Amino acid sequence: MRKLFGTDGVRGQANTAPMTADMALRIGAAAGRYFRRDAGGVHRVVIGKDTRLSGYMFENALTAGLTSTGMNVLLLGPVPTPCVGLMTRSMRADLGVMISASHNPAEDNGIKFFGPDGFKLSDQAETEIEALIESGVEPAQAANIGRAKRIDDARFRYGERVKSSLPRDLRLDGLKVVVDCANGAAYRAAPEILWELGAEVVPVGTSPDGLNINRGCGSTQPQAAAEAVVAHGAHVGICLDGDADRVILIDETGAVADGDQVMALLAARWAAEGQLAGGALVATVMSNLGLERFLADQGLRLERTGVGDRYVVERMREGGFNLGGEQSGHIVMSDHATTGDGLMAGLQVLAEMVRSGQPASALLRQFEPVPQLLKNVRFSKGQAPLEMASVQSAITAAETALDGKGRLLIRKSGTEPLIRVMAESEDAALLTRTVDSVVEAVADAVSA
Repeated sequence: MRKLFGTDGVRGQANTAPMTADMALRIGAAAGRYFRRDAGGVHRVVIGKDTRLSGYMFENALTAGLTSTGMNVLLLGPVPTPCVGLMTRSMRADLGVMISASHNPAEDNGIKFFGPDGFKLSDQAETEIEALIESGVEPAQAANIGRAKRIDDARFRYGERVKSSLPRDLRLDGLKVVVDCANGAAYRAAPEILWELGAEVVPVGTSPDGLNINRGCGSTQPQAAAEAVVAHGAHVGICLDGDADRVILIDETGAVADGDQVMALLAARWAAEGQLAGGALVATVMSNLGLERFLADQGLRLERTGVGDRYVVERMREGGFNLGGEQSGHIVMSDHATTGDGLMAGLQVLAEMVRSGQPASALLRQFEPVPQLLKNVRFSKGQAPLEMASVQSAITAAETALDGKGRLLIRKSGTEPLIRVMAESEDAALLTRTVDSVVEAVADAVSA
């Protein structure tokens, strides 16, 4: 069992265990030793980060740990998470590291790893790195300590890769686009790329100060971008999260479309063009039942996985699929990237607007969602509410009530101390009643 790593690396509040400078140094040393198991040759790691104030601290601590094992460190600065996957592969690095807590508030931070193939590490690899952290690692000899170097053009290399995901003859001339960068990693790259492709850009969330990432902006709080779309008469809005690996779209009326609608649009178009590998879309158990029904009507399958884009990618690689993602906005297009890329996915929607001549409001409502209700209950460290008899009893009762009328999903968040309670049903009263019954049971259990 992993104790340190969650569904997307190590995450927590900065300067509070496990997200301390000391732990970051140990994580760096363990990862360096794990990927430098053979003594010969030159070994390198690329490190990117978002705009959090604590990123400076963790960048330095990780660099110290990695160089202590003989790894050469290439520092990319603030770049989107998919840039790290790209640069790990293109620079033939042994390892890629992204310092980010994604959509979490500024006081949090995280460390996630990419292997030499540019894909996130498996559970087994993370378990082995955890074992090295606990046991400690032998540092390199003084003459073999690694070096560190800044790479100044990572953002531009990433931009060229993103633009290459569109046909060379396709331009965005005439489109007015609001892009909300969440004061995060894409605050420079996203507006530049859209402008270079011909769009008129209205930037939101592009003034990071180290403390305002995801605050009142971005994919989890798209209201500011929606207001900007309406106020500026924009054709569409693209809302990224703090590390730009997820996206939420806003149509010209200010209505918000989640990842399920984006995946439905792309899956249908790719299937019609013969480009959807395996005749299936890979998504998590959180994706709406309406998406599954929509795909079935198109003669396509929905392959479900556990929550986390890493598990989506693993299933895509296992089955040879090229499109997957999450309702939250991680859209993975494996023909172009190794992980979710919010801007790249947003560009695919813009490309369809140009091709079809249809407005975003028509393209981003591919299916009618089954009513879905999600509520979270926070718990304290050391508690295990899902193991308590009262909670298990409430879950069983809720499942019985929904049998044949909907579905229930209860899970512990892999990135925050939360129990997530989600249900779907066309019966609104039943939906509210079942979710509230489980939420109340969990809340009583954690407060007892």
